[in-house]
Parts: sequence; C-alpha cells; structure tokens
Amino acid sequence: MKFTLEPLGDNSLIIELGLDISREIQQKVKKVSSFFEEHSFDWVIETVPGFTTVAVFYDPLKINSDTLPYEKVCEELTTHLEKLDVDEDAEPRIVEIPVCYGGEFGSDLESVADHNGLSTDEVIDIHSNGEYIVYMIGFAPGFPYIGGMSEKIAAPRRSNPRLKIPAGSVGIAGKQTGVYPIETPGGWQLIGKTPRKLFLPEGETPSLLQAGDRIKFVPISIEEFQKMEEDEK
Repeated sequence: MKFTLEPLGDNSLIIELGLDISREIQQKVKKVSSFFEEHSFDWVIETVPGFTTVAVFYDPLKINSDTLPYEKVCEELTTHLEKLDVDEDAEPRIVEIPVCYGGEFGSDLESVADHNGLSTDEVIDIHSNGEYIVYMIGFAPGFPYIGGMSEKIAAPRRSNPRLKIPAGSVGIAGKQTGVYPIETPGGWQLIGKTPRKLFLPEGETPSLLQAGDRIKFVPISIEEFQKMEEDEK
C-alpha cells in the first residue's frame, strides 16, 4: 500500500493515502483504520479517519527509542503499513435510510428544486437514486460525511442558518447531502427527515453508520414515517 507520513503536532502524525475523494482511497482509509482496531499499540492514544487520511495520536512517553518519538513511530508504522493489501472485492454494508421528503420535514425542498430548475418530485427521485458512501463520522456524534450526491440537485447553504435543526433531518449543502443525528444549529437546505436514529449512545457502537458504509435513501409516506418513529422508541 502506498502512503506518506507527515507530522501533525508534537504527538501526532498524518497517514496520507491519496489526494482524491474516491472509493479506492476510502477503502485504503478503512483498511488502515481496521488495522489499528485489530492491533494494539500501547503508545497509540487515538486514530481518526478522514476523507483521504488517518491521523494517529500517540504518547511520546511510552516510546522507547534512542531516536525522536516521531521517527520511531514512523519506522513502526512503515513496517506494518507496507504489508497491508486492500481487498478490492470486500462487500460494503448497505444501510437503508427511509426519508419522508418535503412538507413539514423538508421545508427547503421547493427552493432546492427552484434553484436547479427541477420539480420537487425530480429532486426526490435524483436524491433517492444516488450511490452514496460514508467517508467519515464527525462534526456531531454520528454525523456522516456522505459523498456521491448528483450535482443536479446541489444548492448553496442558507444565508440565515437555523438555530435548531431536529435530529433526523436530511439536508443538502453545496454538492453534499447529510443527515443530522442530533438537534444542532445548521445552515443546510432541509429536504426531508428520517425516523431512523443515527446516534445510539446506549449501543455498543454509538453510531448507526460507519466509514465505508453504502447508503440508500428510500422515500416513505408520512404514515410510514410515524409508524417507523414509534418502532424506533
């Protein structure tokens, strides 16, 4: 596996796995993240996957070496990472996200349609037929950074961000789409809402979605939304 190592701070470095946001680079990020989950190093404090990188935070006091801790960490990581192979045939997990589009749940759906010269039904059709990948989790607990949305329905952020956006809201900002897992302020254009919970603080894994997951947005009626919401409680 090809990679480069760069210092990030006095106790951290970046593993750079490519420059493009693509499925190929995302698979390498996932492979490196899985490596750290499967192998324990007492000097590793935390690893943080990104779109094309994995950040490694380490404890310099737990590294025994005659050289600088950074140099020793680079030596250790190079030895292991050079042996990693990316399994191109690995099947990703597909997670369905039911979405009730428009109405009270998607008050910006019409403005997104007007911005792109489309009908609201066309926006829903394009959004629910996209091929999406979760690149990383961040910003808020369980918030997925999703790639793959069609530029045909891209729309700028709102000029006046909302102070409160309900959990489950599905939005568009620029060329990205996303789902708010918890109530937060935000400036994304809201096009719908899902009854599924993305942030699961009581679960063994607190985030429904993981980096590498494929997402399929499935349109549902308001009646289906209400039933699923009851089932999620």
